[in-house]
Amino acid sequence: MILATIAQAYRYANCHKGLSRGFEFLQTTKLDELPDGKLEIDGGRLFAIVAHDQGRGRDGAVLEAHRKYIDIQYVISGNELIGWQPLTSCGAVKQAHDSETDLAFFLDRSSTWFELAPRSFAVFFPEDAHAPLAAQGPVHKVVVKVAVD
Repeated sequence: MILATIAQAYRYANCHKGLSRGFEFLQTTKLDELPDGKLEIDGGRLFAIVAHDQGRGRDGAVLEAHRKYIDIQYVISGNELIGWQPLTSCGAVKQAHDSETDLAFFLDRSSTWFELAPRSFAVFFPEDAHAPLAAQGPVHKVVVKVAVD
């Protein structure tokens, strides 16, 4: 997992070949003008999901993990609270990995919580279980999905 501000993205752009293009999209696009929904950047290799969401609180935030995609979760406005723990620490499967949606859900509770302020991002790799939307209140965010392979 990586946690940083968008101004620090250059430090992490070479961690994976797709992260650089994902950070470039976040830095050069008028994100607050995008409609909610899926936006293709490079077909199935790189795309963004823009959403206005309502936080569910810690009790409503469920740990999830992906195998095919890396998430760059970026906050446009509002505040986000996200839970995290290593996937290897998740033992109670709520929903096994679905290859169609690239999602697995867990009953385990996050071991670590952190706030994500506007212009900040978190990168979650396949070994990172994460529980987004744990804050209370509205958040406008973009999740850039970067293909692992």
